[in-house]
Amino acid sequence: MNEKPHSPENTPPHPTSEPVQSKPNIVTRASMMWVATSAGLLVLVLLIILILQNQESVTLHYLGLNGTVSIGVGLFIGAVGGGILVAIAGTVRIIQLRTRARRNKPSP
Repeated sequence: MNEKPHSPENTPPHPTSEPVQSKPNIVTRASMMWVATSAGLLVLVLLIILILQNQESVTLHYLGLNGTVSIGVGLFIGAVGGGILVAIAGTVRIIQLRTRARRNKPSP
């Protein structure tokens, strides 16, 4: 109880300036490309592991064609085929939207 309630040792220092604000996170094209490249490399590593762990041969039949490939390669071919179908559908939709936007754009 010998302490003084308002002694300089017990008083917090007054701020001499405004608090420092951190810079907001800025998303750049380079950072987006870096994240996309990293994600793509991770997917490729996982696909390599899938192919290496599934080496048994299977016979594939597709539209009259027959072939023998490993299970991992067959799954990879199916995934790439599905990706191509999605890319085609997305491209067609983007073309539709651009055509509609051009048609609805007021002329100057």
